[in-house]
Amino acid sequence: MELTHFSFNVDDGIAVVLLDRAEEPVNTIGPAIFDDFNTVVERIETDESIKAVVFGSAKRNNFLAGADIRFFDTITEAEEGAAVIRQLHTLFTRIEALHAVHDKPVVMAIDGACLGGGLEFALTGSMRIATDNRKTQLGQPEVQLGILPAGGGTQRLPKLVGIATALDMILTGRPVRPHKARKIGLVDEVVPREVLYEVAKRRASESIGHLGEGGGSSFKSFLAPTHLQDLALEQNPVGRRMLFKKAEEAMLEKTKGLYPAPQRALEAVKIGIEQGNAAGYEAEATFFGELIISPESKALRGIFFASQMKKHATGISSNAEPKQVSKVGVLGGGLMGAGIATVSALKAGATVRIKEVDTNGVEHALRHVSRQIAKQVTRRRMTSFEGEQTMNKVTATTNWSGFENADLVIEAVFESLELKQDLLGQVEDLIEDDVVFASNTSSLPISQIAADARHPERVLGMHYFSPVEKMPLLEVIVTDDTDDRATVTAVEFGKRQGKTVIVVKDGPGFYTTRILVPYLNEAFFLLADGASVEAIDEAMVNWGFPVGPLLLTDEVGIDVGAHIVKIMRDAFGDRIAGPDMMAGLIEDDRKGRKNGRGFYLYNDKGERGSVDDSVYKALGLGPRRVLTETEIHGRIVSAMINEAARCLEEGVLQSSLDGDIGAVMGLGFPPFRGGPFWWVDQVGAANMVAKLDGLTEMYGERFAPAQILRDHAESGKPLR
Repeated sequence: MELTHFSFNVDDGIAVVLLDRAEEPVNTIGPAIFDDFNTVVERIETDESIKAVVFGSAKRNNFLAGADIRFFDTITEAEEGAAVIRQLHTLFTRIEALHAVHDKPVVMAIDGACLGGGLEFALTGSMRIATDNRKTQLGQPEVQLGILPAGGGTQRLPKLVGIATALDMILTGRPVRPHKARKIGLVDEVVPREVLYEVAKRRASESIGHLGEGGGSSFKSFLAPTHLQDLALEQNPVGRRMLFKKAEEAMLEKTKGLYPAPQRALEAVKIGIEQGNAAGYEAEATFFGELIISPESKALRGIFFASQMKKHATGISSNAEPKQVSKVGVLGGGLMGAGIATVSALKAGATVRIKEVDTNGVEHALRHVSRQIAKQVTRRRMTSFEGEQTMNKVTATTNWSGFENADLVIEAVFESLELKQDLLGQVEDLIEDDVVFASNTSSLPISQIAADARHPERVLGMHYFSPVEKMPLLEVIVTDDTDDRATVTAVEFGKRQGKTVIVVKDGPGFYTTRILVPYLNEAFFLLADGASVEAIDEAMVNWGFPVGPLLLTDEVGIDVGAHIVKIMRDAFGDRIAGPDMMAGLIEDDRKGRKNGRGFYLYNDKGERGSVDDSVYKALGLGPRRVLTETEIHGRIVSAMINEAARCLEEGVLQSSLDGDIGAVMGLGFPPFRGGPFWWVDQVGAANMVAKLDGLTEMYGERFAPAQILRDHAESGKPLR
């Protein structure tokens, strides 16, 4: 049997079929392998010598990563997408029938990523056995690409693990690890990788002759006491209605109704439960066809592809090799420094030495790292022993001992040019000439920090975002003096830390802070024009940002914001200056969440309450008036996008793709809108320029369109 994408071996009546997508780094499913897949299934159906089947993967750490989403971009009509899904349904139904109809048990041997279409394939089996490999995870992440699980996921998953658990997996897109999967009944057994196929073949052999029965343990797990309450609720029509209602409310609270995919996924689950499998599968196909051509899905897929591309980008045009980094020095053990130390040890596997000013700082930094590692152990992402080993890689000191051995030094202290220059000077007295020095600054030009450096070619910026352990972006900032080896060293180490890295040119605010300041400034202008704090923040959340600009100011710290705004105003003048409100807030001792006084009220635990109405008096503002959400988000978003365009025009950005990644992953620009440049392409550069011209006429030169936008409006060429 000639197969391009599978290996097929029969021994003692057990067929072991391994998926190996030809010339691809990971296994994906799509029309390109349908013929081979159908040939495999037909052989199993008709070959009487085959009594049971084990499906697995020939690729290490990868069972089946999901659909081949490159194929999605070829779909231009909804019916075209629906037709492909119907083909997939037919294939998966045949696999499911191997046991139920042909009395040939099917065991899925899962090692590595089992996601999206991969999990839907696994759900067709009689039994699922997963390895305890830390890279093994099972999930339905389709909503993160603006689609729904359409290979039967909305139908088979609820029947296996229960409606509530399935909805949580489907609507959030979060994967589960093997032991959690075993607990919820998604897999029947968890074994070491080394014995996966031995156990799978044994279970397949044991199942021969038990028509229509699965492994049994999933069903028993579902009947465990932890599931009985859910089971009672889900089998009751009134309970199901309540369950779906609560799920929808939670989903809308999170998505604000801006993402159509979760809504359609919920609907497909409901249809299948209430109307049966056939109706559920047809709903999947129809909804997939609608969603795959939607602007939201296209934007989300654009961000996904862009982030995948950055995994292979070096940020340089030469073939310079990075310095191998095994030892990292971190200056400052506060929230940022301790976070950098954590990802350096936990994800990059480096030995880390933190320097703090006193023993309290040392203890705080080490406690932070310890808590983050403990979370990984609790979630079974590492063993207790591995956690101890990782913690042993992190030490802290109040002196310079240990820094002489560093391969990379990352400074993460307060935004003071003098302090950063002083630390760089002291470090250069200790380290070797080829050691890279990186500043985690959010606004200060790297060239100024390196003004007196002995080796400015080794100095650059590594701008992390808070909290470091969660935020995916790293902005590497290079000066005219920074050499390629330093740049690629920072980029490659950032990837090891689990970051998506963009490289930008040096200048005040670089890229992310530079576009953030006009965004925040315009919120202050709107306050001055009479809009309320609530109206401004709600308008931006309703447009898709995770938090509004004024709440963000509280989170960052009003004093920190005032410092950054001054740096930017000194650099760019009136064009980037906001209304002079910060002074009033500082005089009133408002620093935001950290001292419990800002635009919002906070309790002793730092938990946010309602807007502090006395803030208007502190700002010298009078009564509020109603401004429409369209005016609010129109002004704020236009200010941000225009500055992003200037950054591209001036060469701060290497590409518009980097600009979209930076805004989405660093600043929370709505992913379903694709980023500033993707968004301009959707609305049209000519329309964007017309809007900015109108705003310029009403509010002044701060809205004057960047020349690059005018150029693209005239040419009609896209920015992305």
